[in-house]
Amino acid sequence: MTFNGTWKVDRSENYDKFMEQMGINIMKRKLAEHDNLKITITQTGEQFHVKESSTFRTKEIDFTLGVQFDYALADGTEVSGSWNMEGEMLKGSFTRKDNNKVLTTTRTLVNGELVQSYSYDGVDAKRIFKKE
Repeated sequence: MTFNGTWKVDRSENYDKFMEQMGINIMKRKLAEHDNLKITITQTGEQFHVKESSTFRTKEIDFTLGVQFDYALADGTEVSGSWNMEGEMLKGSFTRKDNNKVLTTTRTLVNGELVQSYSYDGVDAKRIFKKE
């Protein structure tokens, strides 16, 4: 229940380089830098409902910890994987359907901020969110 609430992106670290590594073109990367992303997380036991709202789209997803599901990233990249709890960290491991490379995402709370970290093909990035 730690992650429950609405979180607005405050700042990013190495996000452009990460998106470039993911194969996202320069125009989409520039737009993503100013997407004003908000994430609303509702957790009930092992069930999660996540709503991602940005300047460009709104997407909702439901998942259960440890259960694999298919998902399309903001740029349309199709992935398959699952989220799991590792201590106080929510960790997702997703395999791209187009090239079988793995994208790892974690969500942790650090000093009252939601830190979403990404790792893909040797490039790491973070997006830090403040609770609304």
